[in-house]
Amino acid sequence: MEQSSVGSLVGRWRPWLLAGGALLLLAVLVAVMRASSAETLELVGVVERKNVELLAPVAEEVVERPVPIGRAVNRGQIVVRLNSEVAELELKAAEASRSAAEAGLSAAQQDFARVAGLARARISTGHDLDVARRNRDEAEAVLAERGARVAQARKRLKDMTVVSTVDGVLDQLPYEVGERVAAGNVLAVVLARDNPWVRVWLPARAVARVRAGGAAKVRVEGLEGAFQGRFEDIGRTPEFTPHFALTERERAHLVYQSRVVILGAPVDLRPGVPATVTVPLSQPALQPAPR
Repeated sequence: MEQSSVGSLVGRWRPWLLAGGALLLLAVLVAVMRASSAETLELVGVVERKNVELLAPVAEEVVERPVPIGRAVNRGQIVVRLNSEVAELELKAAEASRSAAEAGLSAAQQDFARVAGLARARISTGHDLDVARRNRDEAEAVLAERGARVAQARKRLKDMTVVSTVDGVLDQLPYEVGERVAAGNVLAVVLARDNPWVRVWLPARAVARVRAGGAAKVRVEGLEGAFQGRFEDIGRTPEFTPHFALTERERAHLVYQSRVVILGAPVDLRPGVPATVTVPLSQPALQPAPR
């Protein structure tokens, strides 16, 4: 009789016992999830990489684009050619002017040598020697100036072939063949082959637990899997959302601008793609020094 009463009582309370066990299990799972989430931090940002802009040295017409957009380029490789007719004519004129200056210097040197010989023989006066010396010195200065013009003309002619200054991928060619570009405008943009990075903002509560050189996981939208990342730089000056008073409540909004380098990323990964950085907070928070 007692056993049946106990069985009846257990049967009556069994749903409540099961519900209590489920709630207990749920509480344990929430605690575990909170503990695990406290050990990692997810940050969002966009992919960035070094963009090298190649500018037009002068206002000139584009005559050739030997490398298509998206193709890998090496340092020193030609990416755009400008019309060089004017530069070639300027170089020829500068070289002709230098040749004339060389002839003038040769004549001035010979005249100085002749007058100097006459002066030693006391046939010529000192004034004549001074004039011959001045003419020689002026001819030397003229030749130096004409030589500088030749170097300048050669440099301008060389600038008509725009080359990549880094190894990377040709990303942009704003001007088509036949278009005239203004001096100083961008002729080409090259994405450097250096590792891209993600710019993120570390919250103040986690900045003491992350070190420069620390590891991270980076997931780039549209690409499979995760890439290894490394904190390259962590800002020293905090920023915060537009609040005018640093109260205890608002300190949670303080962030530190940081850079996470993506290791092994594709060379053609374009900047501006969204990315998620997972940061392990394995290091304990800093403890005050004992007194």
